[in-house]
Amino acid sequence: MSQAAPLESAETGIDLHAIEAKWQRLWAEQQPFNAGGDDDTRPRKYVLAMFPYPSGDLHMGHAENYLYSDIVARYWRHRGYNVLNPIGWDSFGLPAENAAIKRGADPKAWTYANIEQQKTGFKRYGVSFDWTRELHTSDPEYYHWNQWLFQVMFDRGLAYRKESAVNWCPNDQTVLANEQVVDGLCERCGTPVVKKKLTQWYFKITDYADRLLDDLNQLEGRWPSKVLQMQRNWIGRSQGADIDFEIEGRADKVTVFSTRPDTLHGATFFVVAPDSDLAAELAAGADADVRMRFQAYLEEVGRHSEIERQSTDRPKTGVFLGRYAINPVNGEKMPIWAADYVLADYGHGAVMAVPAHDQRDLGFARAFDLPVKVVVDTTAPITGAIQVVDPDDLDAVAASIAELNPAKTGVALTGEGRMINSGSLNGLSKRTAIERIVAELEANGGGRATTTFRLRDWLISRQRFWGTPIPMIHTEDGRLEKVPADQLPVRLPSAAGLDLKPKGTSPLGGATEWVNTIDPVTGEPALRDPDTMDTFVDSSWYFLRFLNPNDATQAFDPAEAAKWAPVDHYIGGVEHAILHLLYARFITKVLFDLGYVDFTEPFTSLINQGMVILDGTKMSKSKGNLVLFNDELEANGADVLRTALAFAGPVEDDKDWKDVSTTGAFKFLSRAMRIAREVSSPVDVVFADGDTALRRATHKVWAEVPALVEQTKFNVVVARLMELVNVTRKTIDSGAGAADPAVREAAEAIALVLDLIAPHTAEEMWHVLGHEGFAGLAAWRNADPALLIEDTATCVVQVNGKVRSQLEVPTKISAEELEALARADEKTIRAIGDAEIIKVIVRAPKIVNFAVKA
Repeated sequence: MSQAAPLESAETGIDLHAIEAKWQRLWAEQQPFNAGGDDDTRPRKYVLAMFPYPSGDLHMGHAENYLYSDIVARYWRHRGYNVLNPIGWDSFGLPAENAAIKRGADPKAWTYANIEQQKTGFKRYGVSFDWTRELHTSDPEYYHWNQWLFQVMFDRGLAYRKESAVNWCPNDQTVLANEQVVDGLCERCGTPVVKKKLTQWYFKITDYADRLLDDLNQLEGRWPSKVLQMQRNWIGRSQGADIDFEIEGRADKVTVFSTRPDTLHGATFFVVAPDSDLAAELAAGADADVRMRFQAYLEEVGRHSEIERQSTDRPKTGVFLGRYAINPVNGEKMPIWAADYVLADYGHGAVMAVPAHDQRDLGFARAFDLPVKVVVDTTAPITGAIQVVDPDDLDAVAASIAELNPAKTGVALTGEGRMINSGSLNGLSKRTAIERIVAELEANGGGRATTTFRLRDWLISRQRFWGTPIPMIHTEDGRLEKVPADQLPVRLPSAAGLDLKPKGTSPLGGATEWVNTIDPVTGEPALRDPDTMDTFVDSSWYFLRFLNPNDATQAFDPAEAAKWAPVDHYIGGVEHAILHLLYARFITKVLFDLGYVDFTEPFTSLINQGMVILDGTKMSKSKGNLVLFNDELEANGADVLRTALAFAGPVEDDKDWKDVSTTGAFKFLSRAMRIAREVSSPVDVVFADGDTALRRATHKVWAEVPALVEQTKFNVVVARLMELVNVTRKTIDSGAGAADPAVREAAEAIALVLDLIAPHTAEEMWHVLGHEGFAGLAAWRNADPALLIEDTATCVVQVNGKVRSQLEVPTKISAEELEALARADEKTIRAIGDAEIIKVIVRAPKIVNFAVKA
């Protein structure tokens, strides 16, 4: 763990807490960081950090995240932009409800107490938020507009209710979206997730699957590439065909999706998801023995997560349903099995099994002794769309692949090749065979080209209390009616007297006075929907509410969205790469289609920070390795903590707290403050008269820092400031003195750039240097190009590759002149001695190397 820095330096008399308290008071009084209104003519920048969940005190992850967002916000403010940098709280959700149940408290009281604690921490940390725009998603003034959004989605057919097998957390007693199941476990509590059939509310995100995928191209180079890939993988677009299979004894055909319709001749059995409606229907029509075995198997499957079911190294299990499907291209009967490696919500919940060319199908076929038929000769080179195969050669082809028979080897033939044993497809390459079979299926009405996605519709209803009530009414005759707009928001009732413990149904169902209402159409008694919304609904559009958080007439003002949005710089953890970002992108596209916004992506650029860890592991209460934010603030002060974190490494890397030097950060800040206090030249001094070398160093910082900030190389910014502090110190101590104009110029540069990292110290330096107003609002200074031109360079003199001397030489020196200077250098002469010089390499003005013979 890092060593606590002293709160006061004997060398400089810097009292960190006093300085921080002083400037925090002035910021609170004058609110210099509020975004300007319509009369502000500066260009606009919207900087946003992912808002926190108020689960307790701030932690070191918050310290890192909001440091980075504050650096970006302060930078653009210095560059002359009208910056919006708001803060709010993602204050609904399970942790608050579970904590309240554990403590016997009201989740609202627990939540808002934590918010006050976190707010105090943010202010102590010196983050330049616009506090006039503060919001909490658990305020009725906010969730009113969640309900409005839900009803807008309902009117467009994007919010609907259906019965399906859902992810169920037995511990939290609520449903989870697919994205909230991590490795088969509830992302909140770590309990293994099971499947359960319930009627739930969904948002139809699949209607936007193509756009969600294709629009990622807009974000190339602006979002981390790994986040873009995670989104692409989650959406999971697959091109293929829907193929219609007849089922013996069933009037309706069953449709199967396949990315390899060219292998249809190799389909030898049919597999359905055991938890699908189709499996239940087929089993119901079978004999008693099949029904009994199927029911036992279904109960077994329910005890395993989808992740487990799809594992490739898991033994294959299944039950024959006593029914047969008919292969549409050859009329062969295919036994129908229920097997858990097929999922009910992928494709149509059924697959045609081609064991010779699919490893999972092959494993199942070998386990239950089912036929394996090879239809792709993977030994044949593909030199064109089609290769004509002489019928007399078919035996030779069969013999050539006999040694690769998957039924014997256990390895499916998944490579490219030419079609065999496939009728009209024989000799075709994969691509041409797919085109041919799809055309044949479409011609005879047996199938069609189609696209499917891994993405499933967003399940938004939750059986918990602490969330946005779903604004719908269930009537006595089974209709669903919207709560009238003039009755929004539907407010949560008081938790007093309610049993909030998880029990599989929403606690709101027990709030008798609340749940009983009136049918808005007939005036008859009716019931409110007792479920609440997934809290990812809250965070899917919150960045727009910040534009006018106190507007009681609309969710946000489209005119303000046109001025400020989309967010220019969004900062947060990579753990939100799928869930939050995907949902926010979806809702943005819906709002675009409705004409509320004029953009289709909510976050123009994305910065993902690494974690703050300890001794190589993630911090957690259970491990007892927490570094507490407030403890570090108390021990070291905000600026030391900010500087140490900024300097600890690249933004995207994890930082191990044991390697973070708060002591070094304090020493650096103390040296910077000492320089400001020693400057004796007047505020209006002419910098041009100062020490040229120091001025070059200062202007080099001005030249380099913008690119470093915009590339999020904040640790390098601190390094450049440290270098400038060292050069300035040497200039003062060398005899030039603190009255040198170049010293003032350097000190002011240190203060203004330091404002990005350590704003309290920067403000104090700016004040000590005699300036009025806030350093955080001072204009950025541009580098003088003339001072960036190097008149001299350092030449390294080597003897047999080893550095023996250094020379300061003119940058335009010739090779002959440089060699002569090197030969005359005393250190070089001593290094060569009596040895014979056999070769000289000169790269003017940087290097001279003498190769000598001993």
